[in-house]
Amino acid sequence: MNTAQFQALCAALPGVTFDVKWQTSQVYSIGGKMFAMVREAGGVAFKVEAERFLELTDYPGVCPAPYLARHRWIALDAPTVLPDTLLAELIQTSYRLVRAKLPAALRRSLP
Repeated sequence: MNTAQFQALCAALPGVTFDVKWQTSQVYSIGGKMFAMVREAGGVAFKVEAERFLELTDYPGVCPAPYLARHRWIALDAPTVLPDTLLAELIQTSYRLVRAKLPAALRRSLP
């Protein structure tokens, strides 16, 4: 999966908004909470399940995301370091994890 495909996958999820933070990071959010980003150098980052965090950071080109690792975010040097099907699954999981933490009223108001 290339960066454009990663961006399209994130943008296609229901209720997702897009903005630029820190002057260079393209951020995808649900209900005002980030679930994925494209970093300046073409790398990507997103939230993962706590039980998969260590497993995924063992892959070459994958590391704990700077400043966000304590919240179980990983960073990929490029979206191509993981197989497309795994990356798509992880993005959907990130979206689901973040959406589940939103207040119930906000979750009900989202598509």
